[in-house]
Amino acid sequence: MKNFLSVDDLEIETVANLITQAIKFKEGSELPKFCGTVVNMFFENSTRTKHSFEMAEHKLGLHTMNFDVSTSSVNKGESLYDSVLTMQALGADVAVIRHGDNDFYETLKPLNISIVNAGSGCGSHPSQSLLDMMTIVDEFKTIVGLKVVIVGDIRHSRVAMSNMKLLKRMGAQVYFSGPEKFFDESYLDFGEYIELDDALKIVDVVMLLRIQLERHEDAMKTTQETYHELYGLTEKRYESLLDHAIIMHPAPVNRDVEISGCLVESKQSRIVEQMTNGVYMRMAILEKIMEEKK
Repeated sequence: MKNFLSVDDLEIETVANLITQAIKFKEGSELPKFCGTVVNMFFENSTRTKHSFEMAEHKLGLHTMNFDVSTSSVNKGESLYDSVLTMQALGADVAVIRHGDNDFYETLKPLNISIVNAGSGCGSHPSQSLLDMMTIVDEFKTIVGLKVVIVGDIRHSRVAMSNMKLLKRMGAQVYFSGPEKFFDESYLDFGEYIELDDALKIVDVVMLLRIQLERHEDAMKTTQETYHELYGLTEKRYESLLDHAIIMHPAPVNRDVEISGCLVESKQSRIVEQMTNGVYMRMAILEKIMEEKK
């Protein structure tokens, strides 16, 4: 695994091994230490992904560089390729990149530096997808046969794009819900559309998504108050969940929009646990890349 670009590139055995290793890290197994440098290059805003990668790098003994887009030569017209080429020339071993282009990594494949996709436009978010799979396995010990509903702004969510593919490949029954204008018939290759109130009564996992207003055209915007009433996980809807069902959300959470604020840290919520798991999964990903670079 020279690069970590998309869930499409990952064999299920590789996914299973990364989940197993991440859980071992979480349970306190001895940590490997590496000599190497990782540069974090975030061209879009991030809290959880950026800082969990930084923490993962710290725990693995890696030196971390943070590429500041606002003060870089990007503002002089430097291309992404040349920015990453520069980091390679300076001695960085791995570049963790978030970028608005869905396929930004395609032009970077000829480089020797390893590329980790930390979120690409509306296209994919493979490390978030794997930490989500880890969270489910940690809870249920398997994904096979579980019923999972993905709710919300599916059309603009890179998390949804990665998760629907990986969940199906790993044996889950996938459902979609939320505003129909955020749904596309192509998603039916991975699951079926169902009304939210019907879904909540049968699923094991509820995956909520943020409304990504920054990626919307004006015609697609939905008022937050209307959304919460029609498609949000309200306190009343929470009561209809199966006792063992869990709530997930990649965050940031818009409280009282896609989920009532009081439910973010509720008994059945795993939203905070996902954040914790993000560190361990990203450790497993970086370990795999650094082992193979040796």
